[in-house]
Amino acid sequence: MDANPFLGVLLHALGGLMSATFYIPFRRVRSWSWESYWMAGGVFSWLIAPWTVAILTVPRLVEVLFLAPRKSFWMSYFFGVLWGVGGLTFGLTMRYLGLSLGNAIALGFCAVFGTLMPPVVSGEILAIVNSHPGQVILTGIAVCLGGIIGSGLAGISKERELPAEDKTASIKEFNLVRGSFVAIFCGIMSASMSYGVAAGKPIAALAVEHGTLPLWQNTPVFVVILAGGFTTNFLWCVVLHTRNRSFKDYINRESPLFGNYLLVALAGTIWYLQFMFYGMGTTKMGPYDFSSWTLHMASIMIFGTVWGAALGEWRGTSLRTHFLIAVGLITLITSTIIVGYGNYLGVNSASSAQLNDAP
Repeated sequence: MDANPFLGVLLHALGGLMSATFYIPFRRVRSWSWESYWMAGGVFSWLIAPWTVAILTVPRLVEVLFLAPRKSFWMSYFFGVLWGVGGLTFGLTMRYLGLSLGNAIALGFCAVFGTLMPPVVSGEILAIVNSHPGQVILTGIAVCLGGIIGSGLAGISKERELPAEDKTASIKEFNLVRGSFVAIFCGIMSASMSYGVAAGKPIAALAVEHGTLPLWQNTPVFVVILAGGFTTNFLWCVVLHTRNRSFKDYINRESPLFGNYLLVALAGTIWYLQFMFYGMGTTKMGPYDFSSWTLHMASIMIFGTVWGAALGEWRGTSLRTHFLIAVGLITLITSTIIVGYGNYLGVNSASSAQLNDAP
């Protein structure tokens, strides 16, 4: 498939929008404990949605998974387990910090580890640093981190300005210290998704050999990674159900059961779509596809900040805070343009090298 970095940036933006949006339906769930709606939504996120999309897009899916190199398969699953810990604590991050500040802290750490560790481990980082396209992309990554930090400063400014009753009005369980620790841990562990995709490249290549369109080659990889994520989240939710005696939530007729199930199904499906679009976007980025993770993080931050404003998390804050929000958003948008342009240069450079090598 021909690389098209600008289409890749658009696909990553769609993935970021899905990630920033999925938690919204959860806010409307009534009379269920956190572990109940997280687990019910997760069944759609980690099992139903990825398998449905994989069955529709990957010919001979079961054969591809059966024939996949065992090391690639189990490493992808293992990183999925680790990522599941991050995904689990992301829900707690939202509970304690809200969309804006929670995203800023968690995604900042996630962006650094998820973007740079794969090329460091593979030994490609020196070649990236020494190439002009790589230097442009790394500049864009640095700008992205600046935008995330700026958005985080806006969140801290908001926290200092709002009275306690206003904080809890939009975020009922607001707790800056507890939420910050959870967000940092969440960001580091959530970067494992990037490692899982890198480990699953042999699975993606095998899927293409079996007739899968290159655009969908990462779909079976997500089936494996998300199975690992399901394992982690399922076990923890069972622990919470046992501790809180909340198993009854799923059949409690005093709660709006139909509405709750509809909302968690919607949230779970939207959540999975982030990685469907992310997987598609990576296939369009060319030889510097490691930068996909930064684009995903920047897009989540952009749309997360917008959603936070729409939901009233910034209401009552000063002009200074709103200025920081605007600067953060502009910086993040600028970073996606820089990273996209760097990938465009990389594609052109690779094409020129192929022409020069042709007989």
